[in-house]
This record gives sequence, structure tokens and C-alpha cells, in this order.
Amino acid sequence: IYTVGERRFKIASISQADLLTLRLDKVNAENTLANTRIALKRAMFSLASFLGMDKNTEITVQLPSVPSARTIDPDLALMHAKANNPKLLSHRQGILEAQRDVSRTRMEQRFNANINASVGFNQFADNFSGAYHHPMRQDIVSLSINIPLIDWGVRKGRLNMAKNNLNILEIQARQDELSMEEDVIMTVSDFNIQRQLVSSAIEALDLAETSYAQTRQRFIIGKADLNTLTLSQNRQQDANKNYITSLQNYWLSYYKLRKLTLFDFDSGMELSNKFDIQHHIR
Repeated sequence: IYTVGERRFKIASISQADLLTLRLDKVNAENTLANTRIALKRAMFSLASFLGMDKNTEITVQLPSVPSARTIDPDLALMHAKANNPKLLSHRQGILEAQRDVSRTRMEQRFNANINASVGFNQFADNFSGAYHHPMRQDIVSLSINIPLIDWGVRKGRLNMAKNNLNILEIQARQDELSMEEDVIMTVSDFNIQRQLVSSAIEALDLAETSYAQTRQRFIIGKADLNTLTLSQNRQQDANKNYITSLQNYWLSYYKLRKLTLFDFDSGMELSNKFDIQHHIR
């Protein structure tokens, strides 16, 4: 565009102020490109280090494919989240263990009875073979019963502590479950909306690119001024950025949902089963 501006300036088609503006845009674009290349190099370095690859690995970035026209049912996502979410499974295990502790503490309040039985054989002789000839049998049975008479409330305190611990775990589990349900529902809603936003962003990008191409051609032949060209160019750049951002938000929402549910909505399989199939694990 700056080269076109120089040609138009030579034939007095644009003013010197417009030419300076085009030159300023060119310098700013060059600076932005240099900074972006630095940021890209840092991002490649970080990604290569994260993947355990050589630091000088050249990574080619490609935009993900356009998402298919699909929606995810919130009830289906909640069902898989409750069944697979490791945090909820951990809470369930903790509650079961706390219930076990309450039952054990309650039983220990009564009495303890221990029965021990042993059977042995004994013999002595002057030689090795005689020690194992007709050994004498000894049977020992012992029974011990502990009945608490007074413990100054120690056992009752232990029971109350066990009950309180169970109550705390149940409350925490319920709060985490409600928080998880809210997160899943909001993520599903955001995902379904992002799919529509991607479609709108594609349409906006097509319109902006067509408008910019036409305005650029009109500027070259002298039928559009610099302000119109700049405005059209900014709209085209903004539309391109919005399209990339909408794609990013779409896939981030999708993989966040997979993380919450541990379920692949494309293949309709649990991620654990899919992992076993891919790695031939029985």
C-alpha cells in the first residue's frame, strides 16, 4: 500500500500528509511483525521444552479445523462428570472411610473380646529321630474380655470426632459436587455458544476480506481515499483476529469439558477405554 501511495504521490493523487501516514503505518507494521516473531520464537521454545523436544525444533502452526455443527447435552455431560470426575470419586472414597471409622468407633464403645487358640506339639529325646517320635500335644485356648467401666468420656469424644469428620466430608463433597455441576453446565453452554460464534466469525471474515479487497482496488485506481482504506483494513484485521479467537475459545471449551467429564464426545467413549484401545491394554 505504501508503494502504491508513492506512485500516487508522484502524480499528485494524494497529499504528502497521506504519504507520511502510509509510511508511519509501514514502520509500525514492521515493528509489530518483529515483536510478533520474537513472541513466536519464545512460544516455540516453551512448547518444545514442554514436549521434551530439541530446543531448536521448528514448529509449524496451523489453525484447527472448523468445528462441526454439533451441540452437547448438559445432562449427558453431567452424567459422565459424576461418574468419572476424580475429585468426586475421591470424596466418595473419603466418605466411605469416614463411615467405617464411625461404625468402628461406635462398636469400640461397648466391649472387646479376644479369643486366641493354639495347638502345639512337644517332645524331647537324646537323638534327633526320637524327638519326633510320638510327640505330646498341647492345646492352649485363651479368652479375654475388656468391658469399659469408666473412661471419662474418651470413647464418646472419639465417636463425636468421627461423626464430625464424616459431616465435614459430606458437606465438602456436596459443595464440590455443586461447584462441579455449575462448571460443567456453564462450560457446555459456553461451548454451544462458541460454535455459533465461530460461524458468525467466518461470515464476518469473508465480508471483511471482500470489502478490503474492493476498497484496496479502488484506492489503487484513485477512487477511494486513505481513511476509507485504513478503516477497511482495520476491519479486515479485526475480523481475522476475532475468527482465530473464536476458534481458540471453542476448542478450549471443548477440551475443558473433556477434562471435567473424562469423556470423548466425538467417539462417544470414555477416555480411559479409548486409552486402553489405543495402547492395546486389556
